[in-house]
Amino acid sequence: MTDGTMRWAGRGTEPEAVERFYAVIPAGGIGSRLWPLSRADAPKFLHDLTGSGQTLLRGTWDRLAPIAGPDRVMVVTGRAHRAAVEQQLPQLADRNVVLESEPKDSSAAIGLAAAILERREPGVIIGSFAADHVINDVRRFRRAIVEAISVADAGYIATIGIVPTEPAIGFGYIEAGERLEVPGAPSALAVTRFVEKPDLETARQYVDSGRHVWNAGMFISRADVLLDEMAKTKPDLVAGLRRLAEAWDTPERGAVVDQVWPGLEKIAIDYSVAEPAAAEGRLAVIEGDFSWDDVGDFASIAKMQSGGRTSDLAILGEHARVLADSSSGVVVTDRDRLITLIGVENIVVVDTEDALLVTTSEHAQRVKSVVDALKISGRTDVL
Repeated sequence: MTDGTMRWAGRGTEPEAVERFYAVIPAGGIGSRLWPLSRADAPKFLHDLTGSGQTLLRGTWDRLAPIAGPDRVMVVTGRAHRAAVEQQLPQLADRNVVLESEPKDSSAAIGLAAAILERREPGVIIGSFAADHVINDVRRFRRAIVEAISVADAGYIATIGIVPTEPAIGFGYIEAGERLEVPGAPSALAVTRFVEKPDLETARQYVDSGRHVWNAGMFISRADVLLDEMAKTKPDLVAGLRRLAEAWDTPERGAVVDQVWPGLEKIAIDYSVAEPAAAEGRLAVIEGDFSWDDVGDFASIAKMQSGGRTSDLAILGEHARVLADSSSGVVVTDRDRLITLIGVENIVVVDTEDALLVTTSEHAQRVKSVVDALKISGRTDVL
């Protein structure tokens, strides 16, 4: 699927703008709700969490390379992860590896990619897609992205909103408004507002309204439009990113990165671009009618592995040895010692060489607080 010739197969009536599309994969973040499996030196996008035999990062590449072309996929990641990323993605061009000296959140990561690509190719349309999401229906995914590219070509910032299947409280929501008249994008709707992760009752109201979709954190835009929108709220950040881009393909890159990157503001792109653009009527949403999961915690893994059946026990690990009786939940292990479960429901067991986690699906979101506590106590050897 990653051969360059496959990019054009079946394109048919897809708009010309697709040829100007560049996919950006921000591959950062520890995934602290998946500790102790996900660590600073082995974050979740470098793990196989679906049982498919490939990492989440590789799965992301396999979705995007046929749309953009293998030579038009850029990965933004930490310096410590370069070797692992390149091993996973042997077709990734060296000039399309952007390394962060320290994490600065999504505005800096996506904004730097936009600034570099706009300088290389004025008028380029970029799409940002997290490295750690799971999407199975590639055909419907592509259809949504092609519509979003048309919306971006018309001057909007587009996002993909996932049609909710349940009143989930682990996701943010997007409220959609009137339909937009954009050629090539019949599903495009104006975004009214973004809303943070709700409580259960509010989530039920959102789903029942039919106007709300899950925020999947995918953004598609002309690179210059994205940077101009960001500059309205964060002018200093964009000035720094443009300075980095000017030096990126020159021998001055290292010196400029060391000088500029540490001072960049750390802020999510939802706050620097998406929410302000929505308030100005510049943000559009394409409804994504495909299965999607951000693999945010171990409860999510259990649900994916069991096909949504709460009575099943999901087991991940090449050498896992699990004996279970009347038990459900998930067991993740990279060891070959026997784990026995008897009469426990919705259990979460994660067994690694130097740390053991035992909780329940109900409390899976609270794993992040353990990571925070370990940081405060200075026990970073297990992070």
